[in-house]
Amino acid sequence: MTTFPRILLTAALACGAVGLHAQDFKVGLVNVPRILSEAAAAKAVQAKLEQEFSRREKELVDQGAALKTAVERFEREAPTLAESQRGARQKQLGDQDRDLQRKRREFQEDLNTRRNEELQQLIERVNRVVKQVAETEKYDVIFQEAAYVNPRHDITDRVIRALNASNGK
Repeated sequence: MTTFPRILLTAALACGAVGLHAQDFKVGLVNVPRILSEAAAAKAVQAKLEQEFSRREKELVDQGAALKTAVERFEREAPTLAESQRGARQKQLGDQDRDLQRKRREFQEDLNTRRNEELQQLIERVNRVVKQVAETEKYDVIFQEAAYVNPRHDITDRVIRALNASNGK
């Protein structure tokens, strides 16, 4: 079942339950994107990834700058070079450019893979904390997506505080 029909079914069931036991039914909402941008754990993941990939990124930037300098130098010198030298330099620059593009793709793939791994672990922690808050505060249902939510039902701040307090547990 896709997410939207599941949400509609859950909302319909919640509305039915609200009609029967309105005083006993407690609904909450968490804004997961906000948690992933504001929680200390999310910021720690971002810092970890930046540290892990900064050296490779700097190397790629340096290689790109060196290639650009070499291309500019070639363009200045090309009119004075012999045809064989010009062809050899063009081939060399083309090879360097392809190598750089390959390294950039590999870097991006590695970064995306690591980001997804870290994000998955963080989302699992967030879900555990949401469940903990729901059980502690006796919520019947917690939604993670909604078109509109009355701010009194938004428990995102409480989840962020609980996540920050858990310190990586």
